[in-house]
Amino acid sequence: MKQYKDEVEAADDFGQRVKQLKSEVGKVIVGQDEVIDAVLTAIFSNGHCLLVGVPGLAKTLLVNTMADALGLSFSRVQFTPDLMPSDIVGSEILDEQRNFKFVKGPIFANIVLADEINRTPPKTQSALLEAMQERAVTAAGKTYQLQAPFFVLATQNPIEQEGTYPLPEAQLDRFMFNVWVDYPSFQEEVDIVKATTSNQKVTLQEVMSAEEIVFFQQLVRKVPVPDGVVDFAVKLSNATRPNANSPKVTAEFINWGAGPRASQYLVLGAKCHALMRGKYTPDNEDVRAVATNVLRHRIVRNYKAEAEGISTEKIIEELMAVSA
Repeated sequence: MKQYKDEVEAADDFGQRVKQLKSEVGKVIVGQDEVIDAVLTAIFSNGHCLLVGVPGLAKTLLVNTMADALGLSFSRVQFTPDLMPSDIVGSEILDEQRNFKFVKGPIFANIVLADEINRTPPKTQSALLEAMQERAVTAAGKTYQLQAPFFVLATQNPIEQEGTYPLPEAQLDRFMFNVWVDYPSFQEEVDIVKATTSNQKVTLQEVMSAEEIVFFQQLVRKVPVPDGVVDFAVKLSNATRPNANSPKVTAEFINWGAGPRASQYLVLGAKCHALMRGKYTPDNEDVRAVATNVLRHRIVRNYKAEAEGISTEKIIEELMAVSA
């Protein structure tokens, strides 16, 4: 790993490496710049990410491509109603000498894609969520540490709800970001079709090692934050909670607001967002840039908001305006 004379030099190099990383991912993934940006912010903030989008929008390909460019191990788990916790964590088997031996499951990878996480019952969901929170798994009374960096990217289909087990709010809170993956533009779709219906093969360069990612994750945490920026982040989280002093939009349209973890992720996400853009300290704009992804799954709208078609994103926009 490269040695830096100080943290400023490391921060400058981090910005350059992120640009290089986006360029490599862009060789395979057409468009989806905001999604790529959000996933990278979550990775370097040491958080997890929930991607919500209809099938066929290259969510799996994006994660696989990112794992290749980052030199990380990758595993995909297709969540189904009959999936058991041992299918994720691993299980003990009897070997040839009749001794119990633990066989590791797909959770033992740097990047784990939990495809359609809401298709499996809560018992299996909780096995994954324990690993996300503790960065370790327990099997047959023994604890196994997961190798750093460890990042879970889960996907959900927003259309089909039949035969699903939606994640409770307490479990959704484990995800740093909830990212909406939208359809590509017309020109992007033309480029996608041309690239995927030809014989063209793309070779990706490894931009960063696992050791460097862990180093940059620690660097992000060292970024100094002005008190005013922390105040703005906490004020924004507080504004989502209905009480006597809450803004009009909150009292009118929100049942439950975001907890303290939202404030932590707003500041951490703002630090990473700033550093990725060559800034040494975040400002309120960096908090705004990550706010929708941090708060989208932490706000529970009431019946009135749903009846009037007031989206969570619109509520967050209004809250940012009144919290400034």
